[in-house]
Amino acid sequence: MVNRRTLLGNATLGGAAAAVAMAFGSRGLQAASEAKFEVTKSEAEWRRLLTPAQFYVLRDHGTERAGTSPLDREKRKGTFHCAGCDLPVYSSDAKYDSGTGWPSFWKPLPNAIGTSVDNSFFSTRTEVHCRRCGGHLGHVFDDGPAPTGKRYCMNGVAMTFKAAVA
Repeated sequence: MVNRRTLLGNATLGGAAAAVAMAFGSRGLQAASEAKFEVTKSEAEWRRLLTPAQFYVLRDHGTERAGTSPLDREKRKGTFHCAGCDLPVYSSDAKYDSGTGWPSFWKPLPNAIGTSVDNSFFSTRTEVHCRRCGGHLGHVFDDGPAPTGKRYCMNGVAMTFKAAVA
């Protein structure tokens, strides 16, 4: 026999389970995961190529802890590349200190990134991924400096830095 208490309890548990699944299960990043990219590898190949931290961010859409990346403090002229496929994604000319603890840029290089909707963690954000391999780089926000007003907040572990040749 179903009474009101049982019905309300089951509805509450079902809603909570759905919310947890949405936040932690699919991570809301199906668009990037299902897209076709120029560089594709099996999970085993990615694991051999990347460090565990790089794999966590680039392939599992993880986030490194704020303030842990040396690339946040990188001040030299040069180019930031995707750690998965070596595609140049950001120029040091567009880098700035956002105070967030992650490397931040006000614009990507042309034809370097793709974006998708990220509905994880009970919010909607714009996920940034490498357009060539689909590796998760970070997120873009509308609170950056002029001239774009964008803050491309990237995971340093998802990138490598190549200094400009003098």
